[in-house]
Order: sequence, then structure tokens, then C-alpha cells
Amino acid sequence: MTLPDSRRFLPRGAPQESMPIVRLPDGATREFQAPVTVADVAAAIGPGLAKAALAGRVGGRLVDLSHVIDADSDVAIVTAKDAEGLEVLRHSTAHLLAYAVKELFPDAQVTIGPVIENGFYYDFSYKRPFTPEDLKAIETRMAELAARDFPVTREELPRDEAVAFFKSIGEVYKAEIISSIPSNEPISLYREGDFVDLCRGPHVPSTGKLKTFKLMKVAGAYWRGDSNNEMLQRIYGTAWASRADQDAYLHMLEEAEKRDHRRLGRQLDLFHVQDEAPGMVFWHPHGWTVWQQVEQYMRRTLSANGYREVRTPQVMDRALWEKSGHWENYREHMFTTASENRDYAVKPMNCPGHVQIFNQGLKSYRDLPLRLAEFGACHRNEPSGALHGIMRVRAFTQDDAHIFCREDQVQAEALRFIELLQKIYEDFGFREILVKLSTRPEKRIGADEAWDRAEQALSAALDAKGLAWELNPGEGAFYGPKIEFSLKDSLGRVWQCGTLQLDFSLPGRLGAEYVDEDNTRKVPVMLHRAILGSLERFIGILIEHYAGALPLWLCPVQAVVLNISEGQLGYASEVTARLRSAGFRVDSDLRNETINLKIREHSLRKLPYQVIVGEKEAVAGKVAVRARGGENLGQMSLEEFEARLGAELPAGA
Repeated sequence: MTLPDSRRFLPRGAPQESMPIVRLPDGATREFQAPVTVADVAAAIGPGLAKAALAGRVGGRLVDLSHVIDADSDVAIVTAKDAEGLEVLRHSTAHLLAYAVKELFPDAQVTIGPVIENGFYYDFSYKRPFTPEDLKAIETRMAELAARDFPVTREELPRDEAVAFFKSIGEVYKAEIISSIPSNEPISLYREGDFVDLCRGPHVPSTGKLKTFKLMKVAGAYWRGDSNNEMLQRIYGTAWASRADQDAYLHMLEEAEKRDHRRLGRQLDLFHVQDEAPGMVFWHPHGWTVWQQVEQYMRRTLSANGYREVRTPQVMDRALWEKSGHWENYREHMFTTASENRDYAVKPMNCPGHVQIFNQGLKSYRDLPLRLAEFGACHRNEPSGALHGIMRVRAFTQDDAHIFCREDQVQAEALRFIELLQKIYEDFGFREILVKLSTRPEKRIGADEAWDRAEQALSAALDAKGLAWELNPGEGAFYGPKIEFSLKDSLGRVWQCGTLQLDFSLPGRLGAEYVDEDNTRKVPVMLHRAILGSLERFIGILIEHYAGALPLWLCPVQAVVLNISEGQLGYASEVTARLRSAGFRVDSDLRNETINLKIREHSLRKLPYQVIVGEKEAVAGKVAVRARGGENLGQMSLEEFEARLGAELPAGA
């Protein structure tokens, strides 16, 4: 692309002569005799930092290295070691991708190219689908362009001129994007070599900083996410600060593919999904056994911690959903039906139903806190393109509970919940938990004093447990702050599962009251809480975390008994019956096949134990045991094997 005469571009701003003082993150200050760029500040600190610098943060705002500082400012230099630096690398690599596509396919139109988790994508309009060979050629051209180390410069253009420029070069999508940019925002463009793109930035100072990247795949995407618009081609890529980081990520993807719960679900005969029931799971006997182990464990644990289990209807009248606010704010995600001239909705969540139970009979302050739990089956009309195995579904069951309490009980209940959540996650094998506290958004209800108390109560509970937590300002619900709990699995992936949300709104909207100590009626505070979240999704996480090799207490089949020859049929049946009577989930394989074939087949089932009985075992009244992974444990008595199984089970399992 060729820009109009660069003199027509507006300057970044002509700073007045000043002697700015720069305050660095370590508290040090530096005074300059004239306005300086962020790059100048990095150079003044040291040549190593100047070389590593990718961008800067000035007064809390992420900016290019060319940004001019003409007043006293807090300044931080951003490098690839910073999360923000990695984001800048990925954003700049998306532009490098667009540059390479335009060089190889001049008729392609560029649209948008944002950063996403672990990488980036860019959407293109082109007359034919991109092929795997195209991706290889594009990636090669990207490397060539990066090696030429083109400066990446930011320029501004008046809105009308920017629209005219992009239309003149046939980039109609870019012209359309400009019309959606708020009128008070500058129209900024970035130039590298012969390529110019519309972007807010910031970007790396030159293409030579982009050394480690890989294009991953092509997918379809509608322009602006609207199915009425043109289908574009989305090229996904990944970019990293170092080759080692990228290699580790690609290795993780290989491992994740091996652990994909959809593949393992078929291999282990756990579940399936099909087009006749999109987003809904058909659980097979083995999969339903896993489900029951999870649900029954949770049921026992909740009961032991003061929760009372309830059950609420699947379908409720529209009037209730209007009172709760869901009909107005969540209607498009709800399945609806009608009968006898009344509108109904299949419940997308359990909260309104629990308030109806609370409302039956006037409650006293002595009844609080009241903890109501439900394994509530919910339905949400998720877009078909978002469905993913059992991880993202339309029909799911939540380990849902709501705690009705006084405001002065919030901190104690939050602390109690955190302790319970930690125990449950540890029992399932997750020991690293990431925590965020989301505070008041701009659009909210309730007095600031109440928000102050609520946020203080939740943060105090987190501190009391000694948890490291991240503040997520402005991301709370409109009715109250919330804590989000995420698990890190065996591949280092993060899964947000648990949540504790404080609700000032719904109880009052649905008429919930209790009689306080002074004999006045008050509205209770409602704590929405979940630990596993969706049971379907959590089981999918478990399958991938353990690569299908679930711990003994969760395995649908804990051991299989294999005979070597027909002479041991009777003894193998006796062993199977005894282990079952002891409460273990045991299969037997008495087929007239070789023992090696049986061992290979059942190893693919990832069973914890294979119990082999031959003539010697039958005579001695013992069994030969192989552990998962092929370890030969040798002969042992049935009593010894039962003791071994029992020792592996957690208390109460």
C-alpha cells in the first residue's frame, strides 16, 4: 500500500519545552532537560533495557516507544518478560501476518486482527479458501519481512481523509471500521515497509523484534460476528518471546490433543453427543458411573458442611423471570414454551427457585445463614458454533447453592466457603488455585457504603486464608462483588470453575425477608456459590487433567479380572464376586483369547489394576496384579489386594 504524502498526517503533538521528571517503578526518578520519548528513557536507564524495550506505560497507559513525555510522569518500560510486552509482540505479529498476506495475495482485503489467549488472529476477505500450502508461504514471507527490520511508526490522519485513503486502496472493511470509532478518538495508522494498517496500537518499534511465531490454522468467521454478513477467513497464529516458550506451548498443544476429552470419551466409552440433541450429553454406563462418583462425593461433602439439598422445577412462568430480571436481560439465552395461554421458560439458572423456597414461611434471624444446595439441571440456548464436547453445552447440571444470610455474616460465610472449596479441589487432585476479586462496575445498584462493606468482607476472607489474589476492578456483577476461583491443570491450563457472588438485588426483587433481632423485617443478603460449576464441564476437565487415567475412586471400573485359560474360569468368577461384594467396581474378561491380547486391550481402558489368575494363582488362592502403566506387582492374596485398593480410596469414597 502507498500512503498519501506523509506531510498530510497530523503530528503526534508538538510538545512545549519542558523539563519532565520521570518516576520509575522502583521509586527512582530521572529529570530530563527537554521532552523525551519512552525509548529515550529506556536508553538513559541502560543499553540492555533499551535493546529489550518493546513499549512503555506512561501514567498507566500503554504506549509506543516513540511516545513523547513532556510532563512529569510515572513511566515503566515494557519488555517481552512482561505480560503486556507479550501482548504487544502478538499484536504486532498479527499486523506482520496481514503484511505478508497482502504481499502474496494483493486482492485480499484485511479486516481485524486482535490478540487472543496464547496468540492472535487476522480475518481476511479473499476469493478462494487459503490452503495449508498458503499458510506455509505466508509464514515464510512473515519471517522474511521480520528479518528486514522495518521501522514500525505511528501516524494520525483526519477521519474523513483516513476513510478516503482506505477506500482509495480498496480496503472497504477498514473504511467501515473507522465509522465505528468514537468521534473523540484519533484515527491512528501504523506503517511498516510498504504496508499501512488501521490500529490503536501500541506496537513494537520494528519488525526485527518479531522472531518467534507460527501460523496454526484457518477457520471461517462472519464479518462482525453476524451470520448475515460475508464469511471471512480467519488465520490463527501464536507468537512468543523465545523459541523455548513456543516449543513448550506447541508441546502442550500436542499433549492437549492426546488428552482431548471428546477423543477419550469415545475411547473409554464414557459419553457421546449427536446432532439430534445439540449441546446435550448421552452418558454411557461407564461415564454415568464417573458422574455418580462426583455427584455423590459432593452431596456427602455439602451435607457435612451445613447445606440442605433442594429441588426446584425445570419450567417456571414468565412472570417469575420478569420479576428476577432474567426475561429482560437474558431472554435470548433461554428456551421458552407455552401452555394454556401462559408463557414459560426452562430455567437457565437455579437462583429464583431457591428464593421461592426461602419465601415459604417467615424466617427469623436465628434461621440464618440458610444454605440451600441443588444439583440443578439448567438449559441455556448457547450458539451452536460455541458448543464443545461436554465442556460447552446447552443442558448442564450445576453444583449450585445459595446462602441467605445477614450482611454481618458475609465474611464468615465467605471464609467457610473458601475452606470448603480448597478441600474439594484438593480431593479431586487440583492444588494450584488462582483467585480474582471483581469489584464494583460503573453501572450498579446499591449505595457505595454497602459496596465498601461487601468488598472489604470478601477481601478480608481471602486474606484470612492467606491466598494470593488478583484485583479485577470494575468486573463485578451489577448487584455485588464476586470472587472467581480458577484451577490450573496438569498441562498448566487455567479453568475458571468456582465462584462466590454477593447479591444485594435478587432477594428484594423476589420478596425475600426475615425478621431481625429488633423485630423489623429486613432483606437477606444472598451469596450465589458454585465449586465445580457445570458437572459436565468439570468431568471434561478431570478427563483431560488425568489423560483419562482417573484416580481409583473415580474410575468406572477399578479392576478387571483376567483368566489365562479355561481352567481358571471358576476361580476368576469367584475372585470377581468377592471383590464386588467388598464394594469395588470390578469387571471380568473370561474370553478364550491369549492373556497378552487381553492385557493390551484393557491397558487402553486405562484401568487402575488388572488381576490375572492362572493355574498357580488358582492353586495358591492368590492373584497376580498389574498396575496401570504396566508395573508388575507380583502375586498377593485377595486380602492384600483388597487392602491395597482400600488404602487408595479417600475417606468416605
